[in-house]
Amino acid sequence: MHRQRADHANPSDPTRTLTIMRIGIVILPDQRWTESQRRWRQADEWGFDHAWTYDHLGWRDLVDGPWFDSMTTLTAAATVTSRIRLGTLVASPNFRHPAAFARQVTAVDDVSGGRLLLGIGAGGIGFDATVLGGETLPPRQRVDRFGEFVELLDLVLREDGTTWRGDWFAAVDARNNPGCVQQPRVPFVLAANGPRSMRLVARFGQGWVTTGAGGDDLESWWSSVAELSARMDKALGEAGRDPATLDRYLSLDSAPVFSLSSADFFAEQVDRAARLGFTDVATHWPRASSWYAGDEAVLVEAAGLLLELRRA
Repeated sequence: MHRQRADHANPSDPTRTLTIMRIGIVILPDQRWTESQRRWRQADEWGFDHAWTYDHLGWRDLVDGPWFDSMTTLTAAATVTSRIRLGTLVASPNFRHPAAFARQVTAVDDVSGGRLLLGIGAGGIGFDATVLGGETLPPRQRVDRFGEFVELLDLVLREDGTTWRGDWFAAVDARNNPGCVQQPRVPFVLAANGPRSMRLVARFGQGWVTTGAGGDDLESWWSSVAELSARMDKALGEAGRDPATLDRYLSLDSAPVFSLSSADFFAEQVDRAARLGFTDVATHWPRASSWYAGDEAVLVEAAGLLLELRRA
């Protein structure tokens, strides 16, 4: 069931939007489980709606530090949580094959009791694109591969004995027994900023996630988010799909300012997303330095506010 959009939330009290929006948190897989499991437990206890981790073999300059597998991490997270939804933000075709990945997806959905959300993207450039000995693909080819990845993964998760062949992937009698707990398959949350990827969202996605389209300042970034939201509406209309059937996720920390700079700023950013029609947002667990550097005390304050409002 889709939550009511927050278009009519009280503009004088943006914190009230927290009771309407679904709020998620991203926990990078850059700590040993003995340390990171606390974060997953707390996200569940605090009342976050979903928790995510990155699906990379190495990410940006953090490639030289600790880094762990996303699906294994989500499996472990499923065993220490009870209600929060868990997901990849986002799974990458750079190093995954749909037939093999379908087995992992089915397993995590089973271990979590049907709480898996599957974020999928086209696969970026950098370490993931070259670590297996391949070359970085140009954007058009990455989108071509993305389309095949999503189409074949959808088939294997829904049907047993899939035989399929494309330019990038193939499967021969791929099995899916026993299938996902969530039927007909786990929800796909597809990353898309361009027109071809948005058409893919309209065809296969239960959700759409965007990072915006850049911008040197906060207002420019929000303008890009508004433009992308309008383009998504257009893609849905051209596909004959009701926009209300698509959940819309915004990664807040793609903006030039970290969303957890303060609890009040976080509430304001959530409110802005709601007014653009987004149903879901995601912030990042603050790190001590580098990417998403921030004060964990701010997260504690924001989470406390979230918990208080939702108990009211």
